[in-house]
Amino acid sequence: MIDNNVILGKNVKIFNPEQVNIFGCIIGDESFVGPFVEITRNTTIGNNCVIESHAFLCDSVILEDHVFISHGAMFTNDLYPNVGVHVEYLQTIVKRWASIGTNATIIAGITIGEYSVVGAGSVVTKDIPPFSIAAGNPARVLKQFNSVEEIQNYFRSKQKIR
Repeated sequence: MIDNNVILGKNVKIFNPEQVNIFGCIIGDESFVGPFVEITRNTTIGNNCVIESHAFLCDSVILEDHVFISHGAMFTNDLYPNVGVHVEYLQTIVKRWASIGTNATIIAGITIGEYSVVGAGSVVTKDIPPFSIAAGNPARVLKQFNSVEEIQNYFRSKQKIR
């Protein structure tokens, strides 16, 4: 279901509108939303983002442009579950060109730096600096780079390119 209060940019592709739960948010131009995704109010998705299946983006998450969210990634918007009172939601920001791996959990109030990569299954409890690879539970920075070129060359050296 896509609520009527959702603002969709140009050429947004939603895999199947019957298989999503999207309300009160903004989704930027050319972005893609896979099946079984939930995106809630006060969330902003930038341009050219990809949100794969089963991801959950809750209130107060901001994705800048060109962010990749893999399958089953989860965001939280408060620090403690079920405290019995309504709390102020903490803003979480994923900077441009960052990638979040499959089944990663991003705890509220975190900033993930530009061009950073969060490994699959990681639990991010602290900010991740730009141009870095972080993984684990809790996630820690495993490798840091100084530029876009360095991090891109590193990934290209680790996998076959078509």
